[in-house]
Amino acid sequence: MNNPTTYTAFQGDRRITSGNGLHIALAIKAAIQHGTDHGPILVFEDATGRVTDFDLRGSDEDIAQRLTPADEQLDTRSDPAKADSPRAPGRPKLGVVAREITLLPRHWEWLNRQSGGASVTLRKLVDTARAANGDNDRKQQAREITDRFMLAMAGNQPGYEEAARALYAGNRMRFDSLIEAWPIDIRDYIRQLARDAFNGAADEVAIPA
Repeated sequence: MNNPTTYTAFQGDRRITSGNGLHIALAIKAAIQHGTDHGPILVFEDATGRVTDFDLRGSDEDIAQRLTPADEQLDTRSDPAKADSPRAPGRPKLGVVAREITLLPRHWEWLNRQSGGASVTLRKLVDTARAANGDNDRKQQAREITDRFMLAMAGNQPGYEEAARALYAGNRMRFDSLIEAWPIDIRDYIRQLARDAFNGAADEVAIPA
């Protein structure tokens, strides 16, 4: 089962709430109707740090209908049109998806000589590369996600550029020191996004509650 996409909503420097798309959309709608003057509302996807927009037109039921995954609304047993639609290539039920890749003839010749054929060999190569580079990839991804949010919400905060440099340098102590005085909700969310951006226990610093 895929993990549901989660979001965090801010109004100005204040965090409104975190949760799935429906929870966030309804919370934003309520905040707008309440008419507070805490600043503009921005929603960030937790997994990417990207700003996300929600369609808030209509009633709460209309919003829920738009944000409920299709496979939870109606399955093919009650929808003949879906049952008759062409099946996607690959073996979706097993998580296997067919996509086109382009290789030179010598690459195909080498792949086809391997035990299990081209597909099995490619999967093994990808898994090996992921295992070898996984830690560095996670750090780099966490740094990019964190800096994306920082630029949007803390680009005008004192020490932003120095904090970004410390983030990419993997210097957690300096990074935490530079963002310590930033608005609490923004600072704490940055630390949440940056959990995988640093090396480990040796770089950990105490985070005030």
